[in-house]
Amino acid sequence: MSIFDSRPKFAVHVAQTDETFPCAGNESLLTGMVRLGRKGIPVGCVNGGCGVCKVAILSGEVQTRVMSRAHVSEADEQDGRLLACCVQPRSDIRLQVLGPMRKSVCR
Repeated sequence: MSIFDSRPKFAVHVAQTDETFPCAGNESLLTGMVRLGRKGIPVGCVNGGCGVCKVAILSGEVQTRVMSRAHVSEADEQDGRLLACCVQPRSDIRLQVLGPMRKSVCR
């Protein structure tokens, strides 16, 4: 990413770790975290198939892509329980990890 990149960046705050990282509006919350070498959100398949990166969006606006109904029900989606690998920020975000916390972003 260039210093001349005009893509908006949003602050993503992970409640359990009290850590905040910047995430571009065109990347998933999980991709933004991994790119910066941060920890907190568990990393699995990174494409919405495993459900490992399930989070609750506590505040902020997001855009979602299709998620497996095996991991995210319609009720989950309406309540902001989503897969971080399938969510892009549209504003600053505060989230809570729903699965077990990981100490590393490495698989």
